[in-house]
Amino acid sequence: MTPADLSYLSALALGLAGSGHCLGMCGGVAAALNLGGQRRQSVTVSYHVGRISSYALLGGLLGLIAGSIDLVAWTIALRYLAGFLLIAMGLSVVNWWQGIRVLEQAGSKLWQPVQRFSSRFLPIQRPHQGLALGLCWGLMPCGLIYSALAWSATAQSAATSAGLMFVFGIGTLPAMLAVSLGADRLQHFLRRRGLKLFIAILLIGSGMLTLYMVYAHGEHLQQMAPGQPAEMDHSHMHHH
Repeated sequence: MTPADLSYLSALALGLAGSGHCLGMCGGVAAALNLGGQRRQSVTVSYHVGRISSYALLGGLLGLIAGSIDLVAWTIALRYLAGFLLIAMGLSVVNWWQGIRVLEQAGSKLWQPVQRFSSRFLPIQRPHQGLALGLCWGLMPCGLIYSALAWSATAQSAATSAGLMFVFGIGTLPAMLAVSLGADRLQHFLRRRGLKLFIAILLIGSGMLTLYMVYAHGEHLQQMAPGQPAEMDHSHMHHH
């Protein structure tokens, strides 16, 4: 398995790990798309296609911006930011520390005009309305999305960052579809305390590993193959 494969698997795992958190942030919208079974499944599908597409577009944009700055200090800072955000997200999942709410509150100010714009697509009756709302909803203030975007941007490649965020979006589907399609048992499972603790450990562990890799191998960042997050590429690292 190549480092690139591990990166995409990590993106999928991050989406799956944070899918329970998505219930609180996006679940109300997803439920509204199929309230009482009165909405067609095509509307639900179009919403999720738009939502995941928005993640990929944002990832591609940030990857392009990150890759255009050819400074080692910038590269290292970006990877430290990704690590800290993953840890903060893990702590938030189990309510041990809610510091990431500060970032979400800042993002909510940018979200307000998007929210007003998206209201024109409600009530949703047709698939194109669901698609448009999904494209807007990818911009909502969510610590999980911010963490994933920061991590994917470390690839410093528009194509790779977009691909990582697309796979991350696929990982969020179980929880979101559970709400959209009224799968009560799956929703209950995703809200269990034990699962949240497991998710938190995964996120915190991923963040700590990211920080360690940057700290221990920062001098090798310039030799990294382009298009892969730093913490997932071991091919150029010396092990002591």
